[in-house]
Amino acid sequence: MKTNYIYLGALLLCLTACKKEVKVETTTTVPKDSVPTETVKSEPMDSIAMQKAWQEYMTPGEMHKKMAADVGTWDEEITFWMGPDDRLPHKSNTTANTKMILNGLYQESVHTGNMMGQPFEGRSTLAYDNAAKQFVSTWIDNMGTGIMVMRGNYDEASKTIKMEGEVTDPMTKKIKKVREVITVVDPNTQKVEMYDMTPDGKEFKSMEIMLKRKK
Repeated sequence: MKTNYIYLGALLLCLTACKKEVKVETTTTVPKDSVPTETVKSEPMDSIAMQKAWQEYMTPGEMHKKMAADVGTWDEEITFWMGPDDRLPHKSNTTANTKMILNGLYQESVHTGNMMGQPFEGRSTLAYDNAAKQFVSTWIDNMGTGIMVMRGNYDEASKTIKMEGEVTDPMTKKIKKVREVITVVDPNTQKVEMYDMTPDGKEFKSMEIMLKRKK
């Protein structure tokens, strides 16, 4: 929540600066027996540069167009492994409904189905941060209480988004690294691969999702 307040405050400052120059004054108070109170004036903020920066930050670009191409309903065939030595992977089928929200700035997907005999619902968001020049994703579902946040970049040659993040392991209660590879096979097919860590730090492929567009 704090980050949101910082962004909101900066945006309001930008909007104010677009109408007039902003001068910041700071007052430094010193003991009575020393020199009198003085006011130090800074140079006016560059309101035009501030306006330009925020305009670029909030305007959808090429990466947002790529995300918009995913809008629709997708069948998901999920295979997941409990560990590196798991020879009997579990399989589930879910459906994802994907749309763009907030003026085309973010992608939101709702995933529903059954997982290991239980009703399942998950929600994901995907953003492309124009300032950081990278993708940011979040994930929540009804089988946990945490939020997974991952960051990464798009590689045009392989048509993949490679992302990394950290989560708290429910078993050990310790932070561990995870990574994800999203591959665009064709306009109607995608593959998502998740990689997890064992307690001793060994990476293994924990999940693979094949997505086929329904409509």
